Amino acid sequence: MSTFVPSGKDISRKWYVVDAAGETLGRLATKAANILSGKLNPQYVPYIDMGDHVIVINAEKIRLTGLKDQKKVYRRYTGFPGGLREESFTRLIGRRPEKVIEEAVKGMLPKTKLGRSMGTKLKVYRGDKHPHAAQQPVELK
Repeated sequence: MSTFVPSGKDISRKWYVVDAAGETLGRLATKAANILSGKLNPQYVPYIDMGDHVIVINAEKIRLTGLKDQKKVYRRYTGFPGGLREESFTRLIGRRPEKVIEEAVKGMLPKTKLGRSMGTKLKVYRGDKHPHAAQQPVELK
């Protein structure tokens, strides 16, 4: 008996919708990262992007536990001397709530070309509307 090795032709991608209202950021990001990486697929191999697409709605209603909503800080570097920019969670969730979920999920994916291609299958939207109805997404509980 030979071992089945999947190729790119064998992949059929599904679409899932996740409602972020009242969800904890880390737990939601873990679910989404597992789906994006394809680890829930029985034919998973680590060197092929086997993951499905994930649509996250109601990004502005995500929550953090404890005092993290007051203490969490997002940092990025512009590339110039003295170019470290910091923004608090409360300010970023008010300005761009999609960015909070994208940062959390992409931080759980591999830091390679494969991980970046997995990250492109994540779609995050403010509010409960999304333009992917034609893909017939399944709601994930």
